[in-house]
Amino acid sequence: MKRFISRIGFLFKFHKSIPFMKDFFLSKEINNANKLLFIIVILGYIVLPLDIIPDFLLGFGVVDDVTIAILIMQLMVKVAPNSLKRKHQFLNDLK
Repeated sequence: MKRFISRIGFLFKFHKSIPFMKDFFLSKEINNANKLLFIIVILGYIVLPLDIIPDFLLGFGVVDDVTIAILIMQLMVKVAPNSLKRKHQFLNDLK
């Protein structure tokens, strides 16, 4: 339950993850294959019209989109070097 609450809290801090994503993709410590993989996953999710819960179900349709965004960020944090994790401490809730 604690993990679920921290994930919900992350939604309100999502705008703070943008600098992390910028640093992640510009980092020399992360190999290009990992960067390319995340770019493909992010663009694929945006472009492909696949939804677990249809968006027309007001409110509920966003749940799967938010879940996928959180999972992608969790994976990015896991792959990120420790120096990047320390720089962006607010992302520790996603571990």
